[in-house]
Amino acid sequence: MAPSPLSSDRPALVARLRAAGCVYAEDEADLLIAAADTAEALAWLADRRVAGLPLEHLLGWAEFCGLRVAVDSGVFVPRGRTALLVSAAAAVAGPAPAVLDLCCGSGAAALVLHGRLAPRWLAAADIDPAAVACARRNLAPLGVPVYQGDLFGPIPTEWRGRLDLVVANAPYVPSGAVAILPTEARLHEAPVALDGGVDGLAVLRRVAAGAAEWLAPGGHLAVEISAGQAEALCGLLTEAGLVPRVVHDDDLDATAVTARRPA
Repeated sequence: MAPSPLSSDRPALVARLRAAGCVYAEDEADLLIAAADTAEALAWLADRRVAGLPLEHLLGWAEFCGLRVAVDSGVFVPRGRTALLVSAAAAVAGPAPAVLDLCCGSGAAALVLHGRLAPRWLAAADIDPAAVACARRNLAPLGVPVYQGDLFGPIPTEWRGRLDLVVANAPYVPSGAVAILPTEARLHEAPVALDGGVDGLAVLRRVAAGAAEWLAPGGHLAVEISAGQAEALCGLLTEAGLVPRVVHDDDLDATAVTARRPA
């Protein structure tokens, strides 16, 4: 591929991004240059990145588990650490599972699981209309329905007690810690995707209770959590009648919990 005619702007762009606090300034500069077709377009993108807009919202996509996932403005950007959640979920799914991706955001987890699991049924759901619209754009080509509503509320009742796997990247940031999140998340992602209530577990309590009803015997729930919250979450899952297991990845600095509904 021939280099972009805008490549001559790269050193100055890298320096500007680095001064603005972009840790991966070189990589970001390359992505912005590739996304721009004129010097004016590049200047527009650079100005907004320096002002704090998420790179993924500017590009219109995020890389996740080797896939390019469309991400609209205001929608939660899939994090690299969530690769652990997807891997942990896939490891317990079993053959041809019925799968539900709750709090799906852009639909990134469902997109990856569709390719890894060959599920007999796969659906996603989110309460945020912008996230639902974005997830539908990503998942419609695969024939995966995306429901709008609160957790299990919009899911067809025929699947109650028949799901083999429920994946939920639910919000788990304590309300008091939302104010210290990076500016990109705090100002440019939906609060409903970040705020997990006083202890960060408000939504996950409800996910656990619902999963106990919607999972088939032997089915699994898989969720992301912080390492410091894992013990409390395991207690909640046990109270809900599920059998939890904690998975941690030091390289990703990520923690996930899977929980089985006893047969």
